[in-house]
Amino acid sequence: MGKLTLKQAAAWCGGRVDPKYEDVEFTGAGNDTRLIQPGQLFVALQGARDGHDFIPQAMERGAAAALCSRKVGDYPAILVDNPRTALGDIARQERKRIGCKVIGITGSVGKSTTKEMVAAVLEGTYRTAKTPVNHNNDIGMPMAILAMPEDTEIAVLEMGMNHFREMAYLASIAAPDYAVIVNIGSMHIEHLGSVEGILKAKLEILEGMYEEGQLILNGDDVMLRNLQEEPVQKVTYFGSDGACAVRAEQVQEKDGLLTFRVCTAHEHFPIELALEGLHFVPDALAAVTVGLLLKVPPVRIQERLSMFRNMAGRQEIYQANGYTIISDCYNAGPESMAAALQVLGKKSGRRIAVLGDMLELGSCAMAEHYRIGRIAAENAELVFAYGPNAGRVVGGAVTGGMTAARARDFETHEELVGALKSVARPGDVLLFKGSRGMHMEKVLEQFLKEEK
Repeated sequence: MGKLTLKQAAAWCGGRVDPKYEDVEFTGAGNDTRLIQPGQLFVALQGARDGHDFIPQAMERGAAAALCSRKVGDYPAILVDNPRTALGDIARQERKRIGCKVIGITGSVGKSTTKEMVAAVLEGTYRTAKTPVNHNNDIGMPMAILAMPEDTEIAVLEMGMNHFREMAYLASIAAPDYAVIVNIGSMHIEHLGSVEGILKAKLEILEGMYEEGQLILNGDDVMLRNLQEEPVQKVTYFGSDGACAVRAEQVQEKDGLLTFRVCTAHEHFPIELALEGLHFVPDALAAVTVGLLLKVPPVRIQERLSMFRNMAGRQEIYQANGYTIISDCYNAGPESMAAALQVLGKKSGRRIAVLGDMLELGSCAMAEHYRIGRIAAENAELVFAYGPNAGRVVGGAVTGGMTAARARDFETHEELVGALKSVARPGDVLLFKGSRGMHMEKVLEQFLKEEK
């Protein structure tokens, strides 16, 4: 990763630096003093707490300088009106300076897994950088760019949003050469009004693309397949539909493996993934499509995907304390919740769905939680629901044929864990899933914690 001087960064973001500190260099950026690395630029953001209060602590922990809106002590600093947008300005120029190709990845569900798969496919052929976990917003993505090594050839950047114009801002920084839209679902519909609004917001990614950029779309997604007009000259569709340029055929699930055959006008080859669930096929096919467009040999694509393992908290399936655990606590929306329940439904043993609320669904929340309850009843013997909409999940489960004794709602983690421990027994299969704000990973941790 390249070193920048405060003078250079200040010129990029319109900031001011005390002349005696102009030649101070930094590498990368961070906004959390608990995670700040020596030599990084500390970004003093205004959140629940004022980041300026933590500048001395950041400097004590080795930060090279601060990006801030007011002077705090005699530390190396870049003074700006708005540290948040200044961070974006610096990252925008650093992306240009490095000059790598950028793959921008977005979608309502599965964008993190797709980002990881795309990076996995490319890493065997190119010097590849990618956004770390949770770095897909207007703070994290710029920090990911500033962390890229100078010799990066391709950057795979996950780009998330939940309001209009947020994607346009991210795209203005990332300037993607290739933009992948995995799907259009109902995540964040509370802020965007409708799936049409979500599509419009996702397509803002085009505003930052170069004219010769290429759009890569899921042809099985009805919203993406039926665009009123082609938004850029080059569009490549992937999917199972016969009209897609890159197709998945002969899709099968067996013995914990997901297999399919890639078919294009010029290539035919098999893919094998150590993953469970048909919902991973579009993610993998998007990665295959990117790989083929960037001339990665099919044999390399096969090899890289066969070795792929998903990130922590995203449908991890493992054995613990005699139970089979499906840990999918990173986030949740209606589409991903339904997919996880279907994975649970294919497991042998007594199946228990431990479900937290799905957030940011707005006026759709009650109906979607009720619908998920019905799906849970089809795939589990017990449903334990937590959150303000837990009653709707239980109502859906009961309507779906589950007795009230087997579908229960809880107001606290402690009540949920206590009830779960009283009924769970070795051999059971338990799915833990919910939106990030529901902290279902804490429920899982407490459940597996051995009593002393």
